[in-house]
Amino acid sequence: MAGVDYLITARGISGATFNENVGTIRYLRVPSNVAIPTPAMATSSKTDLAKWVKEVRDIADGDPNQNSISVAGDILVFIHGYNNDLDIIMKRQRQLAKDLKAEGWKGLVIGFDWPSDNETLAYWQDRSKGAEVAVKLVSDCITVLAQGQEKDCVTNVHLLGHSTGAYVAMEAFVQAEKDGALFKSNWRVSQVAFIAGDVASSSLSVNDSWSGPMFKRILRLTNYSNPYDSVLAASNAKRLGVAPRAGRVGLPADAHSKATNVNCGDYFATLDPKKSTFFGDFTHSWHIGNRVFARDLAMTLEGAIDRDAIPTRALVGGALMLQDRPRPKFMADWGIKAAATRGGAPRDGTGVLS
Repeated sequence: MAGVDYLITARGISGATFNENVGTIRYLRVPSNVAIPTPAMATSSKTDLAKWVKEVRDIADGDPNQNSISVAGDILVFIHGYNNDLDIIMKRQRQLAKDLKAEGWKGLVIGFDWPSDNETLAYWQDRSKGAEVAVKLVSDCITVLAQGQEKDCVTNVHLLGHSTGAYVAMEAFVQAEKDGALFKSNWRVSQVAFIAGDVASSSLSVNDSWSGPMFKRILRLTNYSNPYDSVLAASNAKRLGVAPRAGRVGLPADAHSKATNVNCGDYFATLDPKKSTFFGDFTHSWHIGNRVFARDLAMTLEGAIDRDAIPTRALVGGALMLQDRPRPKFMADWGIKAAATRGGAPRDGTGVLS
């Protein structure tokens, strides 16, 4: 629907506004000229929810991306981090969508919003409540958007977790393993990306039990790290030196084979905050508003170029480093979409070529 942004929220309600408590999942159509979503924007019935889902999928599928190996369209679910209000959440979602479109990605960005403010640090350390929100990401977001996968409907669902949003994403897969119906169903996620991920680097090890459920259900994880992230440094200090965060130090030496790290440090060090678009702390939130990051993410979501050959990455000393380079000049003429949709092409459960 033109002039509308789509948002899924797990916040509670106080009168005519959202609060910081966990509430019933609601599906919103937020007018593009409105800064702060309200409960009045939520779907009003099961019929309206079905219409909301159809709108989202029709938008995603309606303008095929010739650079993507997705047989149909793409939906990117953006999961925000800690200490975010609804105003900045919508600014980031809209900027991300704008940047990706400018870099040639054709798909739909929707937000998954969870209750977060200055009082929620202890709340997120309480894993029982964290799990309560996380499982909703699967049961009321991913599976709703991907409900046609078992019927060979191939709209791709991707996740982007910022900061604590990376924790929400990982915990969602864990909780889904514990839910009989979700465990047995054939839902999948294509690409997952973390920016400033506030999860332990060691948790992305091939043998880690916490990340195991996620890696079983996804095609690829891309972790964007920045050694200059002062928010993660402060977080680590306040927690008395807990395990180094993936968003700051990258992946462990024994990382899962589905995981890739892109070190953004050298590129980030060249950026002038005064000339940059960003929302929040610059070292922790520079990604959204940055076209080079958006270009790399766009090609990652499209899946057509090998992770080691994406041109916005340079291999330096065995590490992939973010760099400012354009897409391949003739990429649009490679016939990528035709190859993806050619009869008899093998697909995995995500609708992506195997």
